[in-house]
Amino acid sequence: MTEQFEFTTTEEQTGAVDTSVFGEDTRAEAKQIIARYPESRSALLPMLHLVQSVQGHVSPAGIKLCAEELALSVAEVSAVATFYTMYKRKPCGQHLVSVCTNTMCAALGGDAIYKTLGEHLGVGHEGTAGEPGTEGSITLEHAECLAACDFAPVLQVNYEYYDNQTSEQALELVKSLQRGERPKPTRGPELSDFRGAERQLAGFFDDLDETVTGPSQATETNRGAALAQERGWTAPSMPDDAELPPLPEKK
Repeated sequence: MTEQFEFTTTEEQTGAVDTSVFGEDTRAEAKQIIARYPESRSALLPMLHLVQSVQGHVSPAGIKLCAEELALSVAEVSAVATFYTMYKRKPCGQHLVSVCTNTMCAALGGDAIYKTLGEHLGVGHEGTAGEPGTEGSITLEHAECLAACDFAPVLQVNYEYYDNQTSEQALELVKSLQRGERPKPTRGPELSDFRGAERQLAGFFDDLDETVTGPSQATETNRGAALAQERGWTAPSMPDDAELPPLPEKK
């Protein structure tokens, strides 16, 4: 509960928070994000990713910066930052390792993978091995469904996929990250670090060509569509004269 309280302090208490860790370049990028939206408050989610890309977590300073730039209260920003699990309350390691422990992955070995990595790193959920942000430091978390049941068990490193894992493969992957290596994900671009991934989630792609390289789909994912095409399966079409339900009255 103490982590929650760190974000839900009063406006008077947060008035003294120093936001100088965010330079003019960060504030300029925050304004670029705001300009994407007709309503400024809609920019809050990517702005939280932006401040996380600077500090490796969403700190009281990051909360205050977002509140200032968006003309929101600290309480409003805190409510959003504490709702979504992608916004971290403590500094993350250079790499965030997320192990899927939902039903399919757990049944096929996800729980064993999480246990193996936890024992190796000596940490539990959201614990960090090494000094946060330094080379080879790793934050471990168990994650709810990573939407890759066709490749179970899976894990992610900085939100990039490593499919069809075993405990042995996952352990070697983590050891290589600790050595400063960056093994290529099963799908997607080359591996970034956590703060780099957060910058991309804020909408900034400093090397777009490199970021979009790599396969984003696989045979397993497309198998249903391929079968439908091979066998001539189609969904029934909707008649042009189909009666649509009435729109609800605006009040």
